[in-house]
Amino acid sequence: MDLVRVGLVGGGPWAAGVHAPSITAHPATELTGVWTRRPEQADELAAAFRTTSYPGVDALIADVDVVAFAVPPRIQGELAVRAAGAGRHLVLEKPVAATVEEARAVADAVRAAGVRSSVVLTLRHAPDVQQWLAGMPSAPPGSDTVGSARWLSGALLGGPYAASPWRAEEGALLDVGPHLVDLLDAALGPVTGVGWARYDEPDLWRFGLEHAGGALSTVTTSLRLPVDPSETEFTVFGGAGRHRLPGRVWDARESYARLLDEMVAAVRGEGAAPALDAARGLRLQEILAEVRALAL
Repeated sequence: MDLVRVGLVGGGPWAAGVHAPSITAHPATELTGVWTRRPEQADELAAAFRTTSYPGVDALIADVDVVAFAVPPRIQGELAVRAAGAGRHLVLEKPVAATVEEARAVADAVRAAGVRSSVVLTLRHAPDVQQWLAGMPSAPPGSDTVGSARWLSGALLGGPYAASPWRAEEGALLDVGPHLVDLLDAALGPVTGVGWARYDEPDLWRFGLEHAGGALSTVTTSLRLPVDPSETEFTVFGGAGRHRLPGRVWDARESYARLLDEMVAAVRGEGAAPALDAARGLRLQEILAEVRALAL
């Protein structure tokens, strides 16, 4: 069958280290071209992956089936609406947009256009995480069950992402927070509210989540602690049993390849629409906005 044509918007470390090599390596996708706000960056990335550097984003959108975004939330929110309006399927980074309102505009545009979308929630596509979730009860646990998620890192103290302006401003809440909330929601049932939240300088977020069946969970996260390697752990205890997912370094490219498997099948009409779509991204952003409002 014809390869699914994917255009990449963005040229930073994540675009060069995960998006571009994963799209290029996948047997069913073709990296048709790259566009970035800095033409020299697009030229360099396109040369590295033997594809085309586009001078304008609309020209790229016109030539592809799927647009994959690796840009700051403010830019993604605007361009994702434009790409969906042009009938293109979307691979979206988290958070989906800079604000809840802008994220809702993306989800609305996807729904109105009838296109497929998938948010790059890499943990949910990792095989051991999927195995961990498969061990959870089929019905949401009750009030006799508690869960926790911990992600502590020094990623914003140095390294390739420390210079990212939006990460520097938002910290762990919008960078790592979507992964943590998504995984607890999948393990314990839909999050119905935020019970409490606290923020401490320089970037320590702690909050409690309430789940549909009555279970409670807590999150602790920071990207500005002198911790190397990152400290991560997910646990569920109580009536639902004992389930612990110890931390590890998850393979982002492996997860992205599985995301592409799902997207290709959906685009070709051979599989279901991705569950981790723009609407899912919007819901996560709504929850994290509630955390911020309570904590600050």
